[in-house]
Amino acid sequence: QVQLVESGGGLVQAGDSLRLSCVVSGADLSNVNLGWFRQAPGRERESVAAISWTGRRTDYVDSVKGRFTISKYNGEHMVYLQMNSLQFEDTALYYCAADRHGGAPSLLPKDYDYWGQGTQVTVSS
Repeated sequence: QVQLVESGGGLVQAGDSLRLSCVVSGADLSNVNLGWFRQAPGRERESVAAISWTGRRTDYVDSVKGRFTISKYNGEHMVYLQMNSLQFEDTALYYCAADRHGGAPSLLPKDYDYWGQGTQVTVSS
């Protein structure tokens, strides 16, 4: 089992920044990849970014490249999502998720086994 708890969401204006955090706990985390996903009302859950447990490998969806940064420090049980130049279209419930299968970090929600409850990000235009 892996438990994930997100925090850091809020209401901001377009152009502002936010940093989301996710605390990861559970047994045998050495081969776990982590991802951030989001879901806006009426839309399907979509990927944002993913990172390996060591923090050395990352991947991003095209719409956030250059604006968002996923990070994790080796030895820490936390994963972060720094979001800069936020846009109205970034408004969504943001989820942290864990993939126990290792390998390259995946951007596919179906590859993730455990999910947090989400933290709301609202960007006013």
